[in-house]
Amino acid sequence: MRIAIDAMGGDKAPEVNIEGAHLALNELPEIDKLYLVGDKSLIERRVNSAGLNKNKIEIVHSSEIVEMNESPAMAIRKKKKSSISIATELVKSGECEAIVSAGNTGAAVAAATLKLRNIEGVDRAGIASPMPNEYGTCYLVDAGANTEAKPFHLLQYAVMGSVYSKEVNGKPSPKVGLMSNGSEDEKGSTFTKEVFSLLKDSPLNFVGNVEGNDLFSSELDVVVCDGFTGNIVLKSCEATAKAVAKWVKEEMLKTTLRKFGALLVKPAFKAAMARGSYEEYGGSLLLGVKGVCVIAHGGSSAIAIKNAIRVASESIQQKLNPHIETEIQKLDFHSSDN
Repeated sequence: MRIAIDAMGGDKAPEVNIEGAHLALNELPEIDKLYLVGDKSLIERRVNSAGLNKNKIEIVHSSEIVEMNESPAMAIRKKKKSSISIATELVKSGECEAIVSAGNTGAAVAAATLKLRNIEGVDRAGIASPMPNEYGTCYLVDAGANTEAKPFHLLQYAVMGSVYSKEVNGKPSPKVGLMSNGSEDEKGSTFTKEVFSLLKDSPLNFVGNVEGNDLFSSELDVVVCDGFTGNIVLKSCEATAKAVAKWVKEEMLKTTLRKFGALLVKPAFKAAMARGSYEEYGGSLLLGVKGVCVIAHGGSSAIAIKNAIRVASESIQQKLNPHIETEIQKLDFHSSDN
């Protein structure tokens, strides 16, 4: 198994990407080689100091970086020697089976869709972001790849998300919900009502409309929405979790008595925060493209990068893309006009 790492992607690149690669090689024996793409001289120095197994590392030089604030499509077209472009080319050529990037999300999506192209039958790729809930993990699809979605795209997202949940998480019949402004069948916009009809008539285990709070409290495996809505939901959840953690910490330190109490609950508090931490989940899979593309958080730590590599490894091992292609072909029709 060979995986390309966008070593220059992310707020703390290249250090956390190299350390994450180190952790992955120590914990994931199925990996034959990791390709670190970026400034060769800089990566070599970091690799030497980190003590990586050089037999399992290949450094591929790139002279450009796509910054977080750049226009994704424009950057991919103009910066052909960027780390994200070259890493994606490694997958396209077959030298690698997956790419992991904590860089510009839009650039990662653009590079994958332009260079790798979509799986046969898939009209639009979608980001599957893991959301922890009371029953395990629910995948929110799409979390930002396609902001101008059409109803049939969401049906495809539901199919791909169900395959992901089944093959990787072992759910025999994943429960699929549609993000809406109410759980009643008649709720929603003209767009979501059309999606509802498509999902209801599909062979999927569709449980109906769901609201934002259902992501965490209901037994759901996949929730579909357009990329615009999904990204707002995802960022709102992240911001809320950070704010609550900050408020709890501030309140715990206000008095001496609370400080003593804080010492007692600290292990439980850390465990609760870990359940919802992106570090533990690693990254979000871009469903629908040929090859495996995992998009990690821009602020990823080494542990998060290691887990993002694990996500890529699991997808390769479970042959996720062939399963997706098989299930997509079972749909009665597929067209970008729907």
